[in-house]
Amino acid sequence: MATLQAILLAFVGLGDGMTIAWDKDYLTVAADGLPGGDVRIHYLEAYLRSGTTDRDWRISMIPHRTQKVSATSNRIELRCRVQPSVVVDHVIEAGKDDVTFTITAKNTGKEFADVQWAQPCMRVDKFTGMTQDDYFRRSFIFTAKGCTLLHETERTDKALYTPGQVYVPAGISLADVNPRPLSPEKPVNNLIGCYSKNGQWILATAFDQTQELFQGVAVCLHADFRIGGLKPAETKVIRGKLYWMPADIPALLRRYEKDFPTAKAAKTP
Repeated sequence: MATLQAILLAFVGLGDGMTIAWDKDYLTVAADGLPGGDVRIHYLEAYLRSGTTDRDWRISMIPHRTQKVSATSNRIELRCRVQPSVVVDHVIEAGKDDVTFTITAKNTGKEFADVQWAQPCMRVDKFTGMTQDDYFRRSFIFTAKGCTLLHETERTDKALYTPGQVYVPAGISLADVNPRPLSPEKPVNNLIGCYSKNGQWILATAFDQTQELFQGVAVCLHADFRIGGLKPAETKVIRGKLYWMPADIPALLRRYEKDFPTAKAAKTP
């Protein structure tokens, strides 16, 4: 018997799957039937050094430049040069209802590189049909309570910059995250996502190594991936996913746990 997801995907005509394009630091993800038409991701917004939480953002950002190496509608290769000596290669591949990110960061220099984390900024205004004032009511993370809408998490409003809300996984230093209000609520996995305007679809993203989950200031959601600094000649590989699927949270968790087998299981609401 066909699953609900297969029926819905066939209904909206997703036989050709998702397509991707990159230009001027923005990745555009599109597909027939995708609510809002497409999803734009500032890729990448910034690379950050340690000590970011209580410091001017302009000082925390590490200068970088991204170049397109090759591109088709379903596979893009990018190279970021992060001062002074880090090269980060990105392979981005579009599937039927997901996008896969494979990121390889290498320190080509002779000194330790304090490149701790990076920010892909996923804009969800068109997908949710909402504004900065209310989109967090359709956005979610996973906490000890299960899938939790962001307006139902413990939220704070004091920080160097406001608004927004930062959710920091266990084991990450609170000194090295976004200088926005920090929620005391801890995510139990690396997923962050939102519901579409009609409530029938979800858009979610995750990386296997995560510095923070962030409800931003541009009707955006962040799963900001962790690099954790690089010793001379050291190489690290980070993997990520973007999912677009029917609004079935247990199915999303199954996909996530299959793609990230070492991920901690989360409760199903």
